[in-house]
This record gives sequence, structure tokens and C-alpha cells, in this order.
Amino acid sequence: MHPLDPEIQPPLPEALAAAPTPSAPQPPELFPPAPEPRPFDWLIWVFVGKQGLRAGWSIVIFAILAFLIAAVVGFAFVKLNLVHPGTVVFTARAAFFGEAIMFLTVAGAASLMALIERRRTLLAYNLIGPRRTLNFFAGFAAGFLALSLLVGALASGGWIHFGPVALSGAQVFKYGAMWAAAFLLVGCFEEGVCRCFLLFTLTRGINLWWALGIEAALCASLLVRVRGNGAWGVYVFALLGLLPCLLLHLKKAPSAGFWQAAWVTSTFFGYVHTGNNGENPIGIFAAAFVGFVFCVSVWLTGSAWWGIGCHAAWDWAETYFYGAADSGNVATGHFLTTGPTGNALWSGGADGPEGSLLVIGIILLLLAALLVIYDRRKLGSQGPDFRTWESTNPNHPRS
Repeated sequence: MHPLDPEIQPPLPEALAAAPTPSAPQPPELFPPAPEPRPFDWLIWVFVGKQGLRAGWSIVIFAILAFLIAAVVGFAFVKLNLVHPGTVVFTARAAFFGEAIMFLTVAGAASLMALIERRRTLLAYNLIGPRRTLNFFAGFAAGFLALSLLVGALASGGWIHFGPVALSGAQVFKYGAMWAAAFLLVGCFEEGVCRCFLLFTLTRGINLWWALGIEAALCASLLVRVRGNGAWGVYVFALLGLLPCLLLHLKKAPSAGFWQAAWVTSTFFGYVHTGNNGENPIGIFAAAFVGFVFCVSVWLTGSAWWGIGCHAAWDWAETYFYGAADSGNVATGHFLTTGPTGNALWSGGADGPEGSLLVIGIILLLLAALLVIYDRRKLGSQGPDFRTWESTNPNHPRS
């Protein structure tokens, strides 16, 4: 064979001849095809976001659960003769069992929501934080001192008068303990709704436009259904919170969601107090303002325990210890006896000390003391950090 002739290869076996010729590797596609949408993806998006169940639906479900639980527990308490519908006498027993219904309602609804949202416990709703016991008793002391300072200021101006001591002997301790238990339930219930579940839930799902919508709805509701009872206190507080929340929104501050939620829940706290007897605009504004102070305490201490203690002590001191009107209601079984005198603008009139213009200064002092004592820079920023997704993730350890 000539060296330049092509080499003749022997024939391949049939199996090898039938095998496909390997092709060169193909480059990856620059634009891979998008996954086909699954049925009802849009429905999942409506209810579930990046942080789990959307905040609005959480609140709706919580409200439905609370309504059902309150109906069941209330029916049971009536059948057990623990509460008497239609009774208007403000006694320690009536207050305790009435508030027990509310406490069991919010605790039960929050527990079920924790299961639905896959949280470890209902304490996830702003009740987990450092030094909880210490913060509770510090708040209790602050609430009693703040109310006492208010009564002292009223007495120095001649806007409150003291009557005889109403209790003696063992009754002092008996009624003191009964009212303490009742107002502890008040603090747990009201703070549990506003500074625990609502503040926590709204923080993870609110923005300026939702906040504005809720504020507008609350004010519009008062315009329609309330002619008095201090509605202007809600309007003024809602207006005062607008500019700070707008600035936080424009700056895209990481904490904007928390403070927008604080604005909404504090306004709502004043709103629900318009249903009380004898309220005036100052008292309603004071309720919203002190609600905001309790939100600040959550930010600074990491939990709502300071606010629960302060709330309980404020009401206990006002209602039982000093025997003053509390949101227009005078209790039976109080220790001291006090009553308003002089100009209602300064005395509070039928609203009690909370309706006095002096209460605004006392709440400002309470806020200042809170900021000084619980300076986050000194405490290593122990307050809740709402700046990252992990802090509100249902499966995150902090939740």
C-alpha cells in the first residue's frame, strides 16, 4: 500500500456502528425558561408574603378568634354567676371577673395565632426580652409615682380635695389586693392587644399609606358615631403623628415600620377609650399619648412588661389608693377619697386626674425618665430590632 493512500479501517461491529456519535457540549441557555405558574399562585400571594401570613389577615383572624372566645368565656362566666350583665356598679369583684374574660380572650386568641403563624409561643408577641421581671416592677413603680405626682400637682394648685379615709384595718389589704389583681388583668389585656399583638403584627406589615388609611378610618368612625366623649383627643393625636411618620417614610428609615405601628396602635388606644363615661378631649389625648410611651418602652426594653406594670399601677393608684375617678368611673372599696374642685380644665372634672391638662406634663416626664433610664446606647441596643427580615420571620429564634 502506498504511504499516501488512506488507511482502510476494518468494519465496526454492528452494536458500535449503531451507537450515536457524541456531540460537543452545548453552552447553557442565556435565558432559561421560567417555571410554569402553579394553579392558585395568585391566591397564595394574597394571603402569604415573605414573612408568612400577611399582617392584615393576621389581625382579621385574631379579631374573629377573639370574638368567638369572648362569647364562649362570657357565656360560661354568666352561667357560673361570676358576672352579671347590665350591672354598672364599679366593684373590685365585677372588675376582676369582667377583665378576666378579656384576658382569657386575648390570651386564647394570641395562642391560636402563634400556632397559625408557627411561632413558638404567644410570648413572641413582644413579651420576650431581657430582665422581664425587673422591667415589670420598674414600670409598676413608675406608674404609681407618676400618678402620685399628678395628684400632688393637683393638690398644690387647689384642684383636688381630700376627704376621709374610706377603709380601715384588714379592709385596706383586702381591697388593695383585689383591685391589684383586677388592674393587673387590665394591664395584661389592654397591653396584650395594643402593645403586644397589634404592635408586633403591624410592625412587620405596615407602611405609611396603610397607616394613613387606618388613621383616617378611625377618625371618620368617630365623626359618624361619636358626638363628644373626647373625640378631639383622637383627632389631635392622629394629626401630631403624621409629620414624624412622613419624615421616617421619606428617609426610608429602617425603624419606620415600628413607629408607624406605634402611631396607629396609640391612636387606636385613645379611640377605644371614647366609649368610657365622662371622658373629655384631654383624657382621650392622654390615653393615646401614654399608649405611645408604652410603645417607646417596648422599643427600649425589648418587651411590653414595663408598660404592663406601669399601666396596672397607674390605674390601681388612681382608682383604689387615691379613690379618684378613672375615666369617669368612681370605684367602691377605695382607700383614700378625693374629688375635683375648681376649673375642670385643671381638675379634670368628671374624668378624674387623667382629664386634667396637667396630665400631659406628667406623661412627658414619664417619657423623659424612660428615655434616660433605658438609653439603648448604654444597654447595648437591647430593644427589638425590626430592621431585618429575620427579626419578624415566624421561624426565627427570636420569634
